[in-house]
Amino acid sequence: MSLVARIKGIMLTPRQVWPVIAAEETGTVALYTRYVMPLAAVPAVAGFLGASIFGVGTFGLSIRVPLATGLLQMVMSYTVSLVMIFVVSLTGNALASGFGGQKNSANALKLVAYSSTAAMMGGVFALVPALWMMMLAASFYSVYLLFLGVPSLMLVPRQKALPYTAVLVVCGIVLGVIVNMVVGIVAYTGPAGIGSVDGAADMESPTGEVTINTPNGAVTFDMGKMEAWSTKVEALGRKLEEAQQSGDSAAFEQVLKEMNELQREQPTGK
Repeated sequence: MSLVARIKGIMLTPRQVWPVIAAEETGTVALYTRYVMPLAAVPAVAGFLGASIFGVGTFGLSIRVPLATGLLQMVMSYTVSLVMIFVVSLTGNALASGFGGQKNSANALKLVAYSSTAAMMGGVFALVPALWMMMLAASFYSVYLLFLGVPSLMLVPRQKALPYTAVLVVCGIVLGVIVNMVVGIVAYTGPAGIGSVDGAADMESPTGEVTINTPNGAVTFDMGKMEAWSTKVEALGRKLEEAQQSGDSAAFEQVLKEMNELQREQPTGK
């Protein structure tokens, strides 16, 4: 199927397209080169043009990111998006059996890649930074696409598709925060960044911490907090499933609030 036809199908008729995708045998390389890489370029390029070429207009002024910085950010955001799709798919595959589904790394990658279509296409609104709400709406639609695809791709029972989706989205958000934190270090410290001698990780810390020293200071990753955060995510997933099965709307809303609070926690340092 052509790129345009697949985009149209997953965006307009996802319920009909997901079973078709589940039956396809698509390798990782083919999926990336034919679909993910072209679409991931949309938000990266649009973001560069919006920030460095067109600029952000405010109070009659136009603020632009320097071209060199903009180009670096474009390349790094593009690379990060490619990596994130793969990493989130690994997480989704690991979670599947816990929600009554079946592990399948190929299907997990297809699920994350194709459900990200709306978010990547919505990246075109980065041409005009003031339209960030449109990008947010596109991201929410991607979450909906993910929810619809879970039963077909990961064979998770429909009654457990919502908690599975919610937990995967939270994990994706936190992973995004971690990756973007590291990207920010590289982008604003220059080529020496974390590749310098001082950028080595201290893996022998008795407190279970990993520290990366950069020209702008040290960034500490608290592995204990990471483990505790993962446990909380798993517990919230179970609570969300119980609330959905019981039909208790108050309990359901409470779990969603707790998940929103959990997103604000920083499991990556003190």
